[in-house]
Amino acid sequence: MNKILQIEKADKVILPELSYKIVGAVFDVFNELGWGFTEKDYQRALAEELKTQGLEFKREVYIPLEYKAKNIGKYFADFIVDDKILLELKVVQKFGYVHTQQVLTYLRSAGLKLGILLYFTREGVKYRRILNSSVA
Repeated sequence: MNKILQIEKADKVILPELSYKIVGAVFDVFNELGWGFTEKDYQRALAEELKTQGLEFKREVYIPLEYKAKNIGKYFADFIVDDKILLELKVVQKFGYVHTQQVLTYLRSAGLKLGILLYFTREGVKYRRILNSSVA
């Protein structure tokens, strides 16, 4: 298995309580809005739901890419919740390798352990937990 990318196994879930609260908030958003909105619409709704549930978060978080102590690039994560879990939202029908790699890149650049990739699809919300194994 790739040392950097790991899809979590159910028996080794990290940050379970916070993760479940976040996923619950995402499902609440989809149940209220349904299908057919833009990524930005779901982001705005999720921000309101996270506030309602009393979760601390930052939105559209700037993440610098550094090389030998020089800033050589930048990324923007949709959310970072409680300074622990990175969230990236997509409005697509299928999980894509490119989206998984995007979250992993953000995690590595931000020094975070866990990301949740969220897909808003016609059939409902799907999600994937992604671990950055380079962080202890």
